[in-house]
Amino acid sequence: MPWAHWLSPRHAQDADDKKSAWSRYTTTQTITACILTAAATLALERLYKTYLRRIPSVDYLKPGLFRQRSLYGYVTSVGDGDNFRLFHTPGGRLFGWGWFPGRRVGDVKQLKGQTVHVRIAGVDAPELAHFGNPAQPYGKEALEWLRSFVLHRYVRAYPYRRDRFDRVVCTVSRTRWLFFNTDVGHNMLKNGMATVYTAKDGSEEFGSRERQYRGAEARAKEKKIGMWHKPSLVGKLLGRQESVESPREYKTRIIKQERQAKSG
Repeated sequence: MPWAHWLSPRHAQDADDKKSAWSRYTTTQTITACILTAAATLALERLYKTYLRRIPSVDYLKPGLFRQRSLYGYVTSVGDGDNFRLFHTPGGRLFGWGWFPGRRVGDVKQLKGQTVHVRIAGVDAPELAHFGNPAQPYGKEALEWLRSFVLHRYVRAYPYRRDRFDRVVCTVSRTRWLFFNTDVGHNMLKNGMATVYTAKDGSEEFGSRERQYRGAEARAKEKKIGMWHKPSLVGKLLGRQESVESPREYKTRIIKQERQAKSG
């Protein structure tokens, strides 16, 4: 005899109600809806972590991002002729950055520790004066050029690696005329504000643009643009050299002088 026959009519009715209620949770439609909801939740979480979560500094860059993803952000400061600070704005203007309340980039002085230090890949700009060493000719001009081109603008950086100075080596592009993307490093070479990077320490990354970069430098040399411009008569009287010392040659010379001073 079924066990329900030993129950009172009221208890039997309650048991049947519970069985009916539980059966509603085991239907094909209910199980399918639960699976789809869980899958959508996991997909949204992955989308957020991969594309919409802000990266506050280089320490938050995961190895899987290099050569696979890009960083879109606002340039808050320019350190010298080939590096700057980027405030990552994932999703860009489409997700409210720059115009929606709470998504405007605040006072750049308060962003310490919240920016990614970017080193422009494939180029080497003339050096500024630092550590007691003199500045190179066109060091200040290269700095001012880069400031005018990217400072307080949105750019896209394609990261290759992290260098020994905790900077992210990136090819950088800036949108001009709404839809046209222009390569920042290529423009520096074209305007004689940098040389092609030749050292073997990580910043010599070019992506697929090495030939393009070397061609831009060669044309700037030929046209005597920027740092390749020969000094005038007044410049010669002031001691400016006819031949140009590249940033790599300058660094090599300074390192050699420092070693000689220590050993001497």
